[in-house]
Amino acid sequence: MTRRTIAGLAALAALMSGCGVASRAQDSDRPGGVTTGGATPKGPAGPIPAGLEKFYRQQPSWSRCGSGNQCATITVPLDYANPSGKTIELRARKVPARDRAGKIGTLFINPGGPGASGQQFAAAAGFALGQNLLRKFDIIGWDPRGVGESTPVSCLDTEQLDKFIATDGSPDNDAEITELNDESKLFAEGCEQKSGELLPHVSTKDAARDIDVLRGIVGDSELYYLGMSYGTLLGATYAELFPKNVGRLVLDGAIDPSLSSETNNIAQAKGFDTALDAFAEDCAQRACRLGSTKAEVLANVDKLLTETDAKPLPGDGKRQVTQAIAVLGVIFPLYVKEYWPRLEDAVVDGLDGKGARLLANADEYTDRTSSGYSDNANEVIYAVNCLDRPDLTSIAQAKAQEAKYKAASPRFGSFLLWGSLACANWPVKPTDKPHVIKAPGSKPIVVVGTTRDPATPYAWAVGLAKQLDNGVLVTRDGDGHTGYHEGNACVDSAVETYLVKGTPPSGDIKC
Repeated sequence: MTRRTIAGLAALAALMSGCGVASRAQDSDRPGGVTTGGATPKGPAGPIPAGLEKFYRQQPSWSRCGSGNQCATITVPLDYANPSGKTIELRARKVPARDRAGKIGTLFINPGGPGASGQQFAAAAGFALGQNLLRKFDIIGWDPRGVGESTPVSCLDTEQLDKFIATDGSPDNDAEITELNDESKLFAEGCEQKSGELLPHVSTKDAARDIDVLRGIVGDSELYYLGMSYGTLLGATYAELFPKNVGRLVLDGAIDPSLSSETNNIAQAKGFDTALDAFAEDCAQRACRLGSTKAEVLANVDKLLTETDAKPLPGDGKRQVTQAIAVLGVIFPLYVKEYWPRLEDAVVDGLDGKGARLLANADEYTDRTSSGYSDNANEVIYAVNCLDRPDLTSIAQAKAQEAKYKAASPRFGSFLLWGSLACANWPVKPTDKPHVIKAPGSKPIVVVGTTRDPATPYAWAVGLAKQLDNGVLVTRDGDGHTGYHEGNACVDSAVETYLVKGTPPSGDIKC
């Protein structure tokens, strides 16, 4: 995924919860000390990889941070190949189980990204998770390495990041390609200057190894885990590395790890088309202001994107709405069906020469506030993706692929292609490549896919469930990103029955 797709999933944690979430600086409203009723870590359970004993056996100080929550800082190796070398920190948040006597263990949660804050997701657990999970598990969300309040990746200041995000993401000529490439180089150079030591060690495999340290620290012999979007790749990678430590894993809004970057990006472009088609059909049926037919609605969206390419719209008085911003303003409301009216309003205003609503959507997607970016998700997403798998290596390669991208998705194809140009300038070479994950010997892994998911196409969930030796597919027929806790009782029951009782669906099911 690129900045033009999943970069706003940190905001989605708040979106899914229906409320804002506070940072540690905002919610540390009580003195330090372990919260009464919270379980004190007892040390590791299960085998410890050689050389990592001190990390698995550490006992972090869980201190109050907000209403009933506990936060701690955990130390992990910068480089797992050199565990006696430098270390980095992970910041974690625990929401203690409401049924202390009947607690099953710990449920680790990750909202996606890469770059989304697991801490924020945990802070919103009371809204984002079902009561069955809140009663029976300590919920732990953490900022993965490179993210947020853990040892962070840092690349650009606010002004520089604004310019990078607003730069034309579907260049029409060599001058626009040069401009995009120059901005991509500045981005990559900024990351190297500010975070060069960390950049080689923020891969998904590194983050998955961190999860096993966390598992050992809380004393669980097996991992219970709920991962959304990119969190599914993180969970599947954990299962590949530690299949015997897999307890109950649910992977919702799944990514298929076997796909190349090109196949992945083209599929995602089509996924956004599918979601926009669903919006357009719904809009037309409601006799919305964008048209009385699906074709008319889509034509108006395309007109907006064409016009902003030629001439940016006024935004907030300081920033303009370029075509790149307009695309983000269109994509963001597709993640949550309840936000479709916001998309209609933004497009109507845009066609009337007003870009404030489009900018507001784009800002929410990229976590841009009036005082700057609230997190570093827009930087982490490149740091992880460019390291995880081979991507663009040159402008010439992008030009050679462009016809294929445009044929697959005339509307979004170029954005998904050129959005990876930073990887062509990245200072660290990829350390992994696309491959099938089977996780032989693991317990059942439940994979959830939504048929009209805009960001993680349904076919990816089908692919992951098939390649896992013990995968079970739960299909949600619906709109929006991810399936759990989205109003589908069938999906919720399948997920919670497995996590709480250990009983997976007997076979693939459709909800």
